Amino acid sequence: MQRRILAVVLTFEIAVGTLILTGCATPEARISQHPEIYQSLSQTDQALVSQGQIRPGMTMDAVWLAWGAPDQKIPGNARGRAIETWVYVRYATPPSYGGPYYYGPFDWSYIPPKFVYPSKGVTFSNGRVVFFRHLPSPPPL
Repeated sequence: MQRRILAVVLTFEIAVGTLILTGCATPEARISQHPEIYQSLSQTDQALVSQGQIRPGMTMDAVWLAWGAPDQKIPGNARGRAIETWVYVRYATPPSYGGPYYYGPFDWSYIPPKFVYPSKGVTFSNGRVVFFRHLPSPPPL
């Protein structure tokens, strides 16, 4: 009986943890949690944000709703104006040839290595988008 209760509690904790970690993972989730920000946007921007897209001239709040929190914020200066660049990263795992093992010069592991690469970025000036770009995935190893 105790084992069954433990299994139910563990399953519940895993489900709650998953919901917490992925709660803001989509534009829809961010919009539902912050409807006041979404309602303050123009109709055009609302349509773009709902699809996870941005455009030049959008505010930082609109980009946050569309793309989420950046992995890196880089302050800078361009032509005497303060700018801020948000960088979003992805993780890639190289393919394994010849079995479930991943070989390296000093390891032999079941755990594959992960490589971090930038996937998209957006630059703001005066709180508005002045430039954005989606970067291609790196070529396979």
